[in-house]
Amino acid sequence: MDSTADTAPDTTGDGTRRHDVVILTGMSGAGRTTAGDVLEDRGWYVVDNLPPSMIVELMELTADDPQRQRVAAVVDVRSRDFTTELSGALQALNERGWRPRVVFVDASDEALVRRFDAVRRPHPLQGEGLLLDGIRRERRMLADLRSNADVVVDTTNYNVHQLSAKVDSLIETGVRVRLRLAVMSFGFKYGIPLDADIVLDLRFLPNPYWDPALRPYTGKDAAVRDFVLGQELAGSFLDHTERMLRAAVAGYLAEGRRFVTVAVGCTGGKHRSVAIAEDLALRLGDLEDSGVQLTTFHRDLGRE
Repeated sequence: MDSTADTAPDTTGDGTRRHDVVILTGMSGAGRTTAGDVLEDRGWYVVDNLPPSMIVELMELTADDPQRQRVAAVVDVRSRDFTTELSGALQALNERGWRPRVVFVDASDEALVRRFDAVRRPHPLQGEGLLLDGIRRERRMLADLRSNADVVVDTTNYNVHQLSAKVDSLIETGVRVRLRLAVMSFGFKYGIPLDADIVLDLRFLPNPYWDPALRPYTGKDAAVRDFVLGQELAGSFLDHTERMLRAAVAGYLAEGRRFVTVAVGCTGGKHRSVAIAEDLALRLGDLEDSGVQLTTFHRDLGRE
């Protein structure tokens, strides 16, 4: 580590600089700029469309500025040699004592096509081909970066307010938080969340939808919750899943993983998945004592 890192401000006691550093990247049209705007509104110093080769220089320039201790760089494939330059920049940041969080925003191909059509702009990698050709080319280029990102945010079904809430949950600070674990319910008919690390399929359980007395209610209501959790198979599934997740969390903590999303799905994301997600979060609540921040999110609740 160089002398600059040795003299940099340190509030962690382990040599890590006190900056909050976020690298915002991902698919064109998925919401990078919107996410950057959210950070800027929260007081972050945000630089959009920054060449990856300049990230280290940005951090050095702001290292001693007390007004710029939370820095976000928004980077994308318009930069030449994007993936190579970004990989080198991330390595250099770590060598100098910064611990950047890489946030990758993504969306389905269909959603990206709709968004580009709406604004009537070409994809940056489209060239003389079709819009979908550019999207697929970019997805191939970013595949490794996506798999190594700290967190992937699937914006396919997000509006601006939901994306803002998601970004807010990612940037909350707290020295005791070692892992942010999100338990998300969803409906398979709306698509599997792209940002899921673990997917649980609950369509093997009896569906309250087919009971006219339960259909109007959700997994948050007592009648539906009691129906779902009262199934013997549901109890067995929850017991096994809880043990599996506790083992996984221990591994994530040991490996230094900082963001994990458990997606719990049923057909429509209204009954079974909501009830099970809520119960899982309740069962795992004690993990907060070991530095795990637990949140629940019901992606498709209210869509029917």
